[in-house]
Amino acid sequence: MSPRSEAGRPASPPAARSGRYRLLPYLLLLPGAAWLFLFFVVPLAQLAAASLYDPTGSLSTGYTLTWAFGNYPAALQAYWPQFGRSLLYAGIALVLALLMGYPLAYAIAQKAGRWQHLLLVCVIAPMFTSFLVRTLAWKTILSDNGALVGLLRDVHLLGPDGRLLATPVAVVLGLTYNFLPFLVLPLYASLERLDRRLLEASSDLYASPLTTFRRVTLPLSMPGLIAGTLLFFIPATGDYINAELLGTPNEYMIGNVIDSAFLVRLDYPQGAALSFLLMSAILAVVFGYLRRTGTEEIL
Repeated sequence: MSPRSEAGRPASPPAARSGRYRLLPYLLLLPGAAWLFLFFVVPLAQLAAASLYDPTGSLSTGYTLTWAFGNYPAALQAYWPQFGRSLLYAGIALVLALLMGYPLAYAIAQKAGRWQHLLLVCVIAPMFTSFLVRTLAWKTILSDNGALVGLLRDVHLLGPDGRLLATPVAVVLGLTYNFLPFLVLPLYASLERLDRRLLEASSDLYASPLTTFRRVTLPLSMPGLIAGTLLFFIPATGDYINAELLGTPNEYMIGNVIDSAFLVRLDYPQGAALSFLLMSAILAVVFGYLRRTGTEEIL
């Protein structure tokens, strides 16, 4: 006689139950995998095909897939200054964000006490507002008739006709402000889990605060630092809103060129080729950074 369950129904063989359990994780992953395939892999394949269209085509005459790999060197040759500018602006903004974000995350995680949650809300609150609105607010703050420019002129840090708006400084400040929470939150998560006993042990061994930070705090917070750096640098490199609203065409980044190629010039092959070149440049920088920090395995 076959074994029966408590309800009187025949019990499933152990092999069948173990087989279902082995399939369960894959079934749970299926909706997410389908979503990624439909909204990431398929558009990426279409973008790759568009980058190889005949560059002489147009929306009126149509595009033909001619495997025109020459679109890539042609796009890079035409817009390499914007590529370099994107990496430069994002890199400077990242350094500024680290100088401000690390002490802020450390203070919230280790020193804030009962004010910790309030300070976290202050960090996250700007993200409740539209990215566009936040950038327009910076346009007002940095305007030539604003209080900030007036103060800098009064203390002679700016000349009588000096300005901040429509300069590289404005674009970098906008990038730093808009993406700062993406750096602070992962850092806070790492620093908040820091075992205070390790800091006390370092002090008991007569280590200076600087040595404690260098030998204990920084290495233990490295996962959050790496995650925050990537979350900041990747979107900052591809951003075009800050350069559009806070700069001039002389400060345009590669995101502005891609936007113009798709929406203004309707040059889809060049826009798609520039998009893939941007992704390649970001991946090269990210892998180089991870290899230098010895953390390739996090990918």
